[in-house]
Amino acid sequence: MDEEALNDKPDLALGFLVKQDLYTLSVDDLNERIASLKAEIARCEAAINDRGSSLSEAEKLFKS
Repeated sequence: MDEEALNDKPDLALGFLVKQDLYTLSVDDLNERIASLKAEIARCEAAINDRGSSLSEAEKLFKS
């Protein structure tokens, strides 16, 4: 899949997920959902950390 196409529009899946009735999901489905969300949180945190280190490097460059 083309990664550029994935970044064209914001993903609205989270908006749908928060509206889904959790009562209809099995315990296994809920555990799978939790694992997926935790993985996405870790991915977001890594992106934040990466941006923070990039900003730090840029600040060092301009302070020199």
